[in-house]
Amino acid sequence: MTIALNTQVQEVPVAPASPFVDFWNEILAPKFIRYRHVLVGGLSRHSAAVLPELNVRPGSRILDVGCGFGDTAIHLAERTGPSGDVVGVDCCNAFMEFGRDEALAGDIGNVRFVECDIERGFEEAAFDFVFARFGTMFFVNPVAGLRAMRNCLRPGGELAHIVWRERADNPWLIAARDIVRQYLPAPGEDALTCGPGPFSMADEESTRLKMQAAGFVDIAFKRIDAKVLVGNDIEDAINFQLAIGPAGETFREAGDLAEEKRPQIVAALTELFREVEEREGGLWMDSSSWLITARAPAN
Repeated sequence: MTIALNTQVQEVPVAPASPFVDFWNEILAPKFIRYRHVLVGGLSRHSAAVLPELNVRPGSRILDVGCGFGDTAIHLAERTGPSGDVVGVDCCNAFMEFGRDEALAGDIGNVRFVECDIERGFEEAAFDFVFARFGTMFFVNPVAGLRAMRNCLRPGGELAHIVWRERADNPWLIAARDIVRQYLPAPGEDALTCGPGPFSMADEESTRLKMQAAGFVDIAFKRIDAKVLVGNDIEDAINFQLAIGPAGETFREAGDLAEEKRPQIVAALTELFREVEEREGGLWMDSSSWLITARAPAN
């Protein structure tokens, strides 16, 4: 039986977008789309390690926060089945077009994608489960963002979100940054950025306090280590690093000086990527994340 598709574009009215949301849409979205093969191919290793363990029941109503290209939302829709419902939300509608296309091609009718900034709220007490993969670290106000996620849960509902651990455990991002900063200055305090950054929830103690302040209970952390794709080949890996992440931010903010130093930087990064593991048609480096689980209070 074919299920009627419900993948139309929806937008939730919100307060004016913050500069960070504007930055995601205007600066980062085109770059993320260009390197979608790296991001989905690599970051999915972390979600694949935890999704089978999550307490997702048939018929559940699930919210996927910062769903990006929609691959996790579609997986969750398949898990919860036709009697369930999944809503993927992201501040970048351009990302979610890929999810809509994939859902349409796969005749998956129990998923829809909504453009919104979750920090400004969404459907309250409407979901059994809230999931996020590498999205919550970018909340401008992490407690407010986490509280908005908790408010979306029904009493006793469950949360699972994945965030990066310490920089030292993530050479896939930091090794290239350290090389680039041998030639270029670190971005200044007034630099345009994506928000607090990928490591803003790396510290277990401070992140636990934020989640407690947001009203969650039964908070637990589990370490996930995985190799992630950094490029199909050395040239692809260099271009990826100079476009996205801490190395890309440093390169972008340095402007003309970055272009002047590009040959030296490319030569140094070439040496770095010659030493990384090559398999499965690409280059892979170490990474580490937290799976953080919690519940909304039952009452």
